[in-house]
Amino acid sequence: MKQIVPGQAAGSLAVVIGLGTTQTVAWASSYYLPAVLAAPIARDLGLAPTYVFAALSGALILSGLLGPRVGHAIDRFGGRRLLASSNAVFAAGLLLLSVAHGVAVLIAAWLMLGIGMGMGLYEAAFATLTRIYGTGARKAITGITLIAGFASTVGWPLTTWLDAEYGWRAACQIWAIIHICLALPLNLALPPAMPLDRVSQPASEPGLYPERQSETFAMGLLAYMFAAASFVSSGVSAILPSMLVAFGATPAQALLAGTLVGPAQVGARLLEAGLLGRFHPLLSARLATLMNPIGVVALIAGGSFFAPVFAVLYGAGNGIITIARGTLPLTLFGPVGFGKRVGMISLPSRLTGAAAPLVLGLMVEHIGRGALWISAFASVSAFFALLFLRVDPSPSTSLQVGGQNS
Repeated sequence: MKQIVPGQAAGSLAVVIGLGTTQTVAWASSYYLPAVLAAPIARDLGLAPTYVFAALSGALILSGLLGPRVGHAIDRFGGRRLLASSNAVFAAGLLLLSVAHGVAVLIAAWLMLGIGMGMGLYEAAFATLTRIYGTGARKAITGITLIAGFASTVGWPLTTWLDAEYGWRAACQIWAIIHICLALPLNLALPPAMPLDRVSQPASEPGLYPERQSETFAMGLLAYMFAAASFVSSGVSAILPSMLVAFGATPAQALLAGTLVGPAQVGARLLEAGLLGRFHPLLSARLATLMNPIGVVALIAGGSFFAPVFAVLYGAGNGIITIARGTLPLTLFGPVGFGKRVGMISLPSRLTGAAAPLVLGLMVEHIGRGALWISAFASVSAFFALLFLRVDPSPSTSLQVGGQNS
């Protein structure tokens, strides 16, 4: 494993703070934007808010389709310039959105934002860190998710204030300025990528797949796990307040429980950075997939009284799974080809994440509590998918798939 000397550690901290800041800006001004601006945008354009959320879903799908190509580019050239370019694309999309007066420009703006999301969200950031630090990128990946975990905490109040003071169009324009004046210089300040000949690892490196067939199977398992987790995360996040009210919670209780999700995510990431960071990331990922089912059982058994327990468990699981999107592929397959591999693994999760709010929302309308059981089943299936990935502590072949040496 790559050793980091004290000077490198200081540099690593600066990289984590800088990239964590740019990720916060990227998430707050794209993925989290419709939660605040969908209603005023729809009202101003004479549309239903559903149109805005549908445009976001299209942007997520486009970003997923771009993932493998973006990752491959980062594998070859590093991610510093590409991440900086994403800030220009984000800014262009936000400026276009700010001048929208109909459906056509609204859709065009969100397609532009989808390109920016494909170039500039977590997967691209994880690949960039891997090209900088190689196999030593795990702590840096955890660090940027700790900071960017506050994207909604920062973004929602700021966007709400900007909309209230200046209107939604000015809010989009100000976010565009933040991309150009803050995020773009920070991304350009990232250190250069490690030379490709230093990224490659010996064939006996623990946790690597020497056989392509086994690697393909393992990638399929990870893709399914993250797709199932994204379905639960995106779907439950969209319906959480109304779902808790359906379980007997008052609106105030539902709001209180919802506010616990963010701190639970950050708390779980701190745990991953500390205690769980000493173990293989498969352990923390398996634990994370069980959090939502345990919370569902507690909520159904105890009713609204256990709403905060559900929110904390659900948030903690989400927090760790976000880190696992980068650390699991890095640990299992190594840094060579990391960007393209992560892009391929993340594509199904972008699709399920885009569809989940609508699908789970319809389930709540038609089968009520059954929707929660379905989300719990999805999480349990993700857990069993991870059980097929087995770690062998021997130095020569450290991973097994389905019980067979790979």
